Formats: sequence, C-alpha cells, structure tokens
Amino acid sequence: MSIGPQRIVCLTEETTETLYRIGEQERIVGISGFTVRPPQARKEKPKVSAFTSAKTGRIADLKPDLVLGFSDLQADIAAELIRAGIPVHVFNQRSVAEILEFIRMLGAMVGAQARTALLLDELQRGIDEVSASAAKLPRRPRVYFEEWDEPQISAIRWVSELIGIAGGDDVFPELAAEPGGKARIIADPNEIIRRQPELIIGSWCGKKFSAERVAARPGWEAIPAVRNGQLHEIKSCDILQPGPAALSDGLLQLHALIVAAARA
Repeated sequence: MSIGPQRIVCLTEETTETLYRIGEQERIVGISGFTVRPPQARKEKPKVSAFTSAKTGRIADLKPDLVLGFSDLQADIAAELIRAGIPVHVFNQRSVAEILEFIRMLGAMVGAQARTALLLDELQRGIDEVSASAAKLPRRPRVYFEEWDEPQISAIRWVSELIGIAGGDDVFPELAAEPGGKARIIADPNEIIRRQPELIIGSWCGKKFSAERVAARPGWEAIPAVRNGQLHEIKSCDILQPGPAALSDGLLQLHALIVAAARA
C-alpha cells in the first residue's frame, strides 16, 4: 500500500517532473498548462492552471488530497484552495542547495525516499562532473544571463549559481540574490555594456530568444559577446524551472556554452 497523498495537483512543472523522475506519476491528477517536461505528462494529465491563475473549481472536482505550488506568486491560488478546504504545500526553493532539498522533501512526502536518493545522487554526480570540468578551463568568461528582454531582467539565484558551477562569472551577482523578477530589472541598460560580458545567454521565459534583436541594441556592438557572436538561448523549461531539469540539462547546456566562450 502506498503512503502519502494519492491525488496530487502540481501547479508548476518541477513538481511534476520530479514525481515522474521518481516513478510516482500515478499520483498526479492535474498539472500546469505550461508543463513540457516530461512530454508524456501533457498527454496523460489534465491541465488545470497557468502560473498565477488556476481553475479552482476544476481542481476541486479532481478531489486532490494535496496541491503543490511554488513561491509567493501562487499565494492567491493557494489561499483560494485553502479556503475551499484543499490541502496545499507551497515550495520556495531559490538556490541549487534548496532545489536539492525540495526534491528530497517531495520524495519523502510520497514515501519514495529510496528512489529519490538515487535521483539526488545522479544530480549531484552531474554537478560534480561539471564543476571538475570547469576547473580545467583556461579562464572564466563573464556571462550575462537575460531572463526577460523588455524590461531586461538578469539571472535568478539558482541560474547565477549554475553559471558559477559551469565555469563562468555572472556579471550581475548582486541582483541574483533578489527573489522577485522586478528587483532584478536592470535599470540602466548601459550597465550591461559597462560590465562587458563575453557570453550572453537568453531565456525569455517561454518567448523565443532573438540574438539579432539583442545584437542590434544601441551601443551593444561594444560588448565582447556581441562582437564575437557569443549570443545563445537556453529554453526556459530547461533552466528556469527550479527542479531536476535545471540541475541536469540546463547545467550541461550552460557548461557547453561557457567552454566554447572560454576557448574562443
């Protein structure tokens, strides 16, 4: 007999991905409409929410014994569900260490500690391998990671940390500590020019990155990354979801781009 919640609604992708990765996907009865990982989740599970809105009545009809959310951005959804008598847990992981702890906690909530430990070991090995490879690079490129373009928003904390693990230096480390996107808006775009990134990575939160538009920004021809054609995209589903994908596929993509920039 399985223990823990049997009917789970996941309001964000990383909880869905984690439950699939540890073999507990049968518990999921509803997911976010933004879910793309794993692909089969979109085919198998009803979509009941966006990121800051949800179909509360539809969720209630699914009779969940647990709804999982993320951050203060889903506080209003959580409050509405709680008032409807539905159990809710909202995670708030913002760093690499917190992502690993979130995975550990979720695994414990569904009584899958052994399979979760295997996943955590796999993720940690991958992190360690990338870190060891990064230590051999001839230099650490300066990296500007753009989470949104209008206004320009720099990397959230776990992405900034992953840049460091992958062998680069985030050019806006002081903004990475800010949890909200508004606090990571770069007030003066000329500051990006002044910080001279050698690699620019765009991940525009679901919108396709345009290297051409970035390169055409006024004055950006003075940026090394623009002069050398080092403008690249990592899809938001691979790096901006604070779950297994960011620590595996996202980190590997970061490392490959940083290696190329360091050797250019």
